[in-house]
Amino acid sequence: MRAITRVSLVIVVALLALGAGAPAAGAQADDDVDNIVVLTGRAEVREGETVENVVIADGPAIVDGTVEDALVALHGDVLIRGTAEDDVVAADGRVTIADGGRVEGDIVSRHRPVVQSGGTFDGSWERWNPRAWSGAASIFGWLALWLAVSISTLLLGLLLGLLAPRAAAAVDEASHETGQVILWGLVLLIGLPIVAVVLMVTLLGLPLGLGLLLALGLIYAVGYVAGAWVLGRRIMRESSPIVAFLIGWLILRVVALIPFLGGLAWLAATVVGLGALVVAGRRARRAAVVDQRPRPAEAPPAAPPPSPPPAPTPP
Repeated sequence: MRAITRVSLVIVVALLALGAGAPAAGAQADDDVDNIVVLTGRAEVREGETVENVVIADGPAIVDGTVEDALVALHGDVLIRGTAEDDVVAADGRVTIADGGRVEGDIVSRHRPVVQSGGTFDGSWERWNPRAWSGAASIFGWLALWLAVSISTLLLGLLLGLLAPRAAAAVDEASHETGQVILWGLVLLIGLPIVAVVLMVTLLGLPLGLGLLLALGLIYAVGYVAGAWVLGRRIMRESSPIVAFLIGWLILRVVALIPFLGGLAWLAATVVGLGALVVAGRRARRAAVVDQRPRPAEAPPAAPPPSPPPAPTPP
């Protein structure tokens, strides 16, 4: 495992070197370079030559000189007639140590290395397991996605909390109408993709449907943020919108690390958030309509009664 960890760093460096303009197909480095990086062809360390790292993506690697650090062949065999002072990796090939060859580090390869008569292998062999690497890559990708969603929803929630603090209170009040909130949330969650697909069937509705389909991510993110607001307000009733959101967001993101349960938490938060937004919007619209209705004209105030005549003065 030490060899795999060390070589993985070498592969990353090699990919960066390829992107920066490494030798192309069949190209070979000069005698005074520290690394040999080849896309396809053959990587060769000539007799009397010393390099630090050798990385080849597709093709064999032949070492007649000395490789001080890692030697990596992603798809091809490795022939050692010189000296490899560190680890050797043949992800999809075999390592052969010929007469006079020497490997002082470990070998990671798909097939067991061949040590011919007169060859020397000082380290240990570890079988290359593509499934283990694919599993590690999937875990890394999942964690990267979790981190991206966490940062984006955090920034979105803070931005909405700063720009529309009164909307958070309206969403919280609307969330008490549980039936309507769940109904509207499910309608938006399920209905919006269907509407987008139906619009894309027609030529005139194609731009609108495509735009709606691209906007679904933002719409669901806003619903998720609103759901975090509602959850935070349930825990701390008197907190500010920002504090309430941070509490709800933190709980939801921790739960998102749990397989299956994280998906259910996302679904529940998004449905509640979208439904609460719709209910709050309907309430605000009804209040606006009531305010705009003409009020009945007020009757003019009644005239005061005439003052009584003055009493007659006695004679």
